[in-house]
Amino acid sequence: MSALSRNLVVLKILEKVMKPLPCTGSSVRQCSSSEEHAKFFPPELSPMLPAGTFKNKTAFLTGGGTGLGRGMAQFLSHLGARVIIASRKLPVLEQTAKEISQETGNKVIPLAMDVRDPNVVKATFDRVEQEFGLPNIIINNAAGNFVSPSERLSPNAWKTVVDIVLNGTAFVTLDVGKRLIKEGKGAVFLNISTDYAETGSGFVAPSSAAKAGVETLTKSLNAEWSRYGMRFNCISPGPIRTKGAFDRLDPGGKFIREFTKRIPAGRTGEVAELCNLAVYLVSDYSNWISGQIIRINGGEFPSGSGMFNPLKQVTKEQWDVMEAMIRSVKGS
Repeated sequence: MSALSRNLVVLKILEKVMKPLPCTGSSVRQCSSSEEHAKFFPPELSPMLPAGTFKNKTAFLTGGGTGLGRGMAQFLSHLGARVIIASRKLPVLEQTAKEISQETGNKVIPLAMDVRDPNVVKATFDRVEQEFGLPNIIINNAAGNFVSPSERLSPNAWKTVVDIVLNGTAFVTLDVGKRLIKEGKGAVFLNISTDYAETGSGFVAPSSAAKAGVETLTKSLNAEWSRYGMRFNCISPGPIRTKGAFDRLDPGGKFIREFTKRIPAGRTGEVAELCNLAVYLVSDYSNWISGQIIRINGGEFPSGSGMFNPLKQVTKEQWDVMEAMIRSVKGS
């Protein structure tokens, strides 16, 4: 076989390997979990920590009305915490607080707060400190994101995302942190990031830049404020299905169907899986963990960086052909 013929065969094989596989199933949910080997990695949805883990502790969450925030609030309440959830949409918070309280028997307090406004943040923590005392746990989960070509971004679009994600996290953390220092009280902070904060990503440039800032803030305050009894960690999740996020980032569902094939675990994540990691990181069981960016992504992040990882789709027969061609190459 000539060198040209060998190259043509390899190109045909790689073209087939790199071609997206057809998606079967009538819904995004079916397709996103349709990889056969996902059966080896079933999600565990129940809380892993013992009941009463957070008894006599108060947790403050931003963006706690829906999605990941609601899930974390639910887990913390199940485990005994008094939970305060804060965001701009008070009716949503009130409904969430009512439902979680009825389910767990523990108090969930809804507070309207726009993290983008430091004066509103200050007023909120004035009330929290007066009525409930300073929180032991602070989770910065409020987020804003949408996909867009960067050339279509207006200054206001950029500012909106950065104000919510980076500035909002900073305003909340600095305000309550100063109060904790003044009172001589420790606390644990958890920030929610994303994997592309490290690599960057097209079409979500404002979120990518803001989340990178959140991760740097996490590591910076770990170095500076540990002496005051505070811990700081960050969770960097891969694709976890929540209605609000996926409606804005993948309204048609096509992207996640293709993306799931890149995940070594063969499926997207569940909210409860992130919640179990989150409650562990804000518990006393993780007191020697601080300043860390912890990934939960089914193995997708490291797998995505390997140039030849797509070759996992090559069949045994195709490998036989390729191996014969490789062995026939002479010289360096």
